[in-house]
Amino acid sequence: MTMSLPPVLRSLLPSLLLAGCCLAAHAAPQAAAAKSAAEMVAPLPAPSTAAQKLYSSAKNDILQVRVLLKSGRTQSSVGSGFLIGTGNLVLTNYHVVSQFALDPDTYVGEWVDTSGRRGAVELLAVDVLHDLAVVRVSRNGTGFFKMPDKLAVLTQGQYLYSLGNPLDLGFAISEGAYNGVITRSFYEQLMFTGPINAGMSGGPSVTESGDVAGVNVSKRLDGELVSFLVPARYAQDLLKRVALQAKPPKDFKPVVTEQLLAHQNVMVERLLGTPLTLKAMGPYQVPVRESDQMRCWGRSNVKPDTPFMVDNTSCAMESAIFISSNLQTGQIAIRHEFLRSTTLGPVRFAELASAAFKNEDFGNYKDAQLTGPSCTEQFVKNKTMPLRAVLCVRAYRKFAGLYDFALLTASTDNALMSLQSRLDARGVSYDNGMRGARIFIDALARGGKP
Repeated sequence: MTMSLPPVLRSLLPSLLLAGCCLAAHAAPQAAAAKSAAEMVAPLPAPSTAAQKLYSSAKNDILQVRVLLKSGRTQSSVGSGFLIGTGNLVLTNYHVVSQFALDPDTYVGEWVDTSGRRGAVELLAVDVLHDLAVVRVSRNGTGFFKMPDKLAVLTQGQYLYSLGNPLDLGFAISEGAYNGVITRSFYEQLMFTGPINAGMSGGPSVTESGDVAGVNVSKRLDGELVSFLVPARYAQDLLKRVALQAKPPKDFKPVVTEQLLAHQNVMVERLLGTPLTLKAMGPYQVPVRESDQMRCWGRSNVKPDTPFMVDNTSCAMESAIFISSNLQTGQIAIRHEFLRSTTLGPVRFAELASAAFKNEDFGNYKDAQLTGPSCTEQFVKNKTMPLRAVLCVRAYRKFAGLYDFALLTASTDNALMSLQSRLDARGVSYDNGMRGARIFIDALARGGKP
């Protein structure tokens, strides 16, 4: 379904002085590499005696969750899950079941237990913000994994044991240590210093006494044994929602849309709702946001023999919301590039700055997830400086009311200097995208705080 974009009224942009709008976006840069556990590979050490006892007690309630093509019943992806109590509800990750959640005409789910029994999976609920899902299967648990009202209290350094089916080789257990709550992701995760291998996504991580601490979800690519768990309380909340619903949704895309719209409201308010911090770049003041969820990095090409100098500042969220293998969203990113030269002269410097401005990517028209870019360019002036501005918006084809916004600006007040800035807001409502653009362009300044 192709979505139309509502027109931009001049009255919406008094500070931008923009007369129109557009459909386009650019993927926000990732400040750190983190992938789902279903994509990772690491060797598992031999289990300890405690791990052996836990596995022996828990193995009957651990499942492999498979995604199959309806046509031919061939395997598309695999993950893990675990039965709760003595019922037939299974907890897993949303990213494990995302294919048949969004495209049930093409994909189906299947469970396989440690004895080789298998059956169909019925999806009951999803929580895309915390990467969780609940499915129903045709067998009951033994009661090993419980989700009581009062969850276990963890202490740093405490041993945890992660279960699942790594690399589709067979069910296994790995052990490591709990090392606190990670706040750099937008939603809290637990740091597990231990291996979580491909195929273990959605499996449980438990204490030595068998209490569920969290659900396996991801690991860092740029570190050793730095893995992450979804805290058990989010799984507890999702199970309570399942208990209250009369029947599962027939179509999960509206459910995902509703959750993404809720996320973007919180994200925009948290990251753009308070005044941005201003940093000096030459004679300019540029807005950035440094917080637990958003980190900034800088670099420069300054050398004695270079004909021009470039300083870069980039700020990006360290996490995104996984929707499908082709779509991650719910991010804000900011970038500034300060170019200047004392040797090129005005004409050659103008060519350099213009080439840098034109080199930006706003997407294409062949994207199956988003509409093609439609951009408006205008020369504008805020309180302290004139700017060339391009505003682009793209609509999500399958999630009504969500857009990707990209705002690109360049200073036009000096023939031998150019400040080029960009704001990307992915997966936001139209109103919040326009709000972010106004905030950003008003915050750019020359000669100190406006």
